Amino acid sequence: MATIETPTPRLRPRQPGPRRPRDRGALIRGVRRNTGAYLFLVGAIVCFALFSWYPMIREVIISFQKVNIAGQSNGWAGLQNYRRVFDDPQFWSSVRTTALFAGFALVLGYAVPFVVAVVLNELRHAKAYFRLLVYLPVMMPPVAGAFLWKWFYTPDNSGLFNSVLHDLHLPTSAWTQSSSSNVAVLCLVLFSTWINMGSGVLIYLAALQGIPGELYEAAELDGAGILKRVWHVTVPQTRLILSLMFLLQIVATMQVFLEPFILTAGANNTVTAVYLVYQYAFSYGNFGGAAAMGVLLFAVLACFSGAYLWLSRRGNEE
Repeated sequence: MATIETPTPRLRPRQPGPRRPRDRGALIRGVRRNTGAYLFLVGAIVCFALFSWYPMIREVIISFQKVNIAGQSNGWAGLQNYRRVFDDPQFWSSVRTTALFAGFALVLGYAVPFVVAVVLNELRHAKAYFRLLVYLPVMMPPVAGAFLWKWFYTPDNSGLFNSVLHDLHLPTSAWTQSSSSNVAVLCLVLFSTWINMGSGVLIYLAALQGIPGELYEAAELDGAGILKRVWHVTVPQTRLILSLMFLLQIVATMQVFLEPFILTAGANNTVTAVYLVYQYAFSYGNFGGAAAMGVLLFAVLACFSGAYLWLSRRGNEE
């Protein structure tokens, strides 16, 4: 029996209809409804323009100019300011000190908060008390904390650390006034780790609490101890947070200023890059050289910041 095929109707292309006139009333109502949001946005843009974008642009311009101590430009200097900075032995000494500080900070300031977070996460009692105890230094003003530790580091027996060592019949130390720059820089890192550790611990705790408990249970059934659970479960599960905190730690340590400014006043080879920028501008009156150093530091930090943003975007996609 032959089947009769019915032709399928062809759909005509839809003709674009006449455009509707724009409802100006709806547009006005939308603007009025979001007026508060627009005002907040304008305020944020103005603040960024005045206190972030304009100083950065102004710094780049000053780095190519001859600027006197009054802040007045005496013409263009080209790359002369950059040549003076590269020819200054203090610049390379500050780079070494900053690198040394960053190295010590990656060992202490980066590793210690993670270890403390793991220990707090394993506690069964008094969790809130120990978390508050760890976070207390963050709530202290940094300048007050620096002066407190300056008393701790007093080289005679009136300082806290030397007083304890003296009572224990142990040899005392000159601490920040030591002839060894490594010891002085290490003292700065200890203070920086103490006062900034609380924020890192909270971030690590948030990441640790997001790890499924089944992974730890499976590791325990396989006979894994605490160290193996941390290495094979905790570290892989917090890989992204560890990478981001590593980059943030580098960016923060390369901008260290408060610690050498208050604790050592730049003595014993503890002048960091940012502290040298301060000395160039306000001690030597060389604003062009200070701006050139600031631009160089900005370029280095921009590379690490770009890596941080790339890792953040990659983590969101995963």
